[in-house]
Amino acid sequence: MLPILLLAAAAAAPQMPVDAERAFAADAKTIGQWTAFRKWSTDDSVMFVPQPTNTHEFLKDRKDPPKVIDWWPTASYLSCDGKLAVNTGGWKRPDGSDGYFTTVWVRQPDGGWKWTVDGGDGLEAARARPAQPLVRRASCRKPGQNAGTPLDPANKSAQGESGDHSLTWSWSVAPDGSRTFTARLWDGKAFVPVIEDKIKA
Repeated sequence: MLPILLLAAAAAAPQMPVDAERAFAADAKTIGQWTAFRKWSTDDSVMFVPQPTNTHEFLKDRKDPPKVIDWWPTASYLSCDGKLAVNTGGWKRPDGSDGYFTTVWVRQPDGGWKWTVDGGDGLEAARARPAQPLVRRASCRKPGQNAGTPLDPANKSAQGESGDHSLTWSWSVAPDGSRTFTARLWDGKAFVPVIEDKIKA
């Protein structure tokens, strides 16, 4: 019976990170914004407010707002092994203001996805809402040595990579709250920066 239940759960779980992003956004509208954030995030997930903080600690006693942020994926970068992804896209607040997000997603044992890092910033104009977001998968040619991203020791920071080393990410937050986020994808010859966010304090 257990294998059947596991197969059923895997079939019901979003199979691609863009699907997970859309399901996450849809849940925000149906079960509540912060409830959805808690549901779709790992226990050790990080948000920036503006300093990095654990999602579940920050949202523990927060009630869902009556109106929610609307967001949508515009691009997704996936490791060769399909176990790590970085999504980016646009958002619109109920007050009409626009912005973008970047989210790191990790494949779960049941085949679904949960995010572990979520950040973003405001924009003067909304990002496009494509019917089919850009999806790029890393080359499966064995990566060369990854030196990682140099991080300022004075800042709070973290970095990670997929198990096959084909997708890397890092973030760094300065004492004044300004921060950076970088994702790099292996193209078979080199690690190519695919996301380089710079958020002012």
